[in-house]
Amino acid sequence: MDKLQIDILQIGMEAQNLSGDGHQKTVGELNCSSDLTPGLHGQLTFISIYFNTFMSVNAFLGNALILITLQKESSPHPSSKLLLRSLATTDLCVGLISEPLTVTSWMSVAIGHPNMCRYASAAVFLTANIFCGASVLTLAAVSVDRLLALLLGLRYKQVVTLKRTYVMVITLWVLPALLTAMWFGTPL
Repeated sequence: MDKLQIDILQIGMEAQNLSGDGHQKTVGELNCSSDLTPGLHGQLTFISIYFNTFMSVNAFLGNALILITLQKESSPHPSSKLLLRSLATTDLCVGLISEPLTVTSWMSVAIGHPNMCRYASAAVFLTANIFCGASVLTLAAVSVDRLLALLLGLRYKQVVTLKRTYVMVITLWVLPALLTAMWFGTPL
């Protein structure tokens, strides 16, 4: 990261509290502040419990069903099946990990536990960046795979091998993890 990007991140993370005391607070402190929630307790509870829980259950069930179906189906090319499994796994992890952490973060704000909120918010940021990054990269890889199938025709099976696809999938998971780790390692 160059100096300009670090400065932009620093400005974004260190928002000025202009409410009166002039004390500078980070975005995490502002998000987890009890000043944020007067009058919002009902809305945060509704959004957290009903919407995110509903989305989490749907993500889990839908992607578990996709993984089971891909296990039993033999018609797609093994490389394509691997990419689809990777995509379903990223979405399954969002439903099992990121969504419940989001509920924890919002509920800790609603019940007034700022320390739990800060830790949960950091975990949400970490998991969401890794899983969503891997998901977007996998979507791009599926698109390239389909394009190669169209362009290469009969040579597709020789060029797109299972071993190369495994290397690609591992790269698609490691790259967002490394970028997120580098972001956490950046001194702000």
